[in-house]
Amino acid sequence: MELPANVQNQVLQFQQLQQQLQIVILQRQQIESQIKDIKKALEEMEKSPSEEVYKMCGGIFVKRNKKDVEKELKERLETLELRVKTLEKQEKKMQERLNELQQTLQKILQESPNVS
Repeated sequence: MELPANVQNQVLQFQQLQQQLQIVILQRQQIESQIKDIKKALEEMEKSPSEEVYKMCGGIFVKRNKKDVEKELKERLETLELRVKTLEKQEKKMQERLNELQQTLQKILQESPNVS
């Protein structure tokens, strides 16, 4: 038996939202990994007594002033942390919408004897 058009539409929305949620989760995980790397770099820089560090630029290492690199890393860290917060909010809203759709679909399927 074929599902009514409105139910098919809701199932399609549910599937698309699941895919979008997976993409958001993957993006958040990738950014969290970058944040971890930056924090580790900053931690290692603090241990170094040198006023100069090497920074990877286009496949080569370039000697740079430690304070300049530290400033760049902190700015990048701040940007990434804001992005993670945004993605977390987006993820939460998508999860709530998925739960709503799931409950709606379950209710329709339980109440409709013709749909199985």
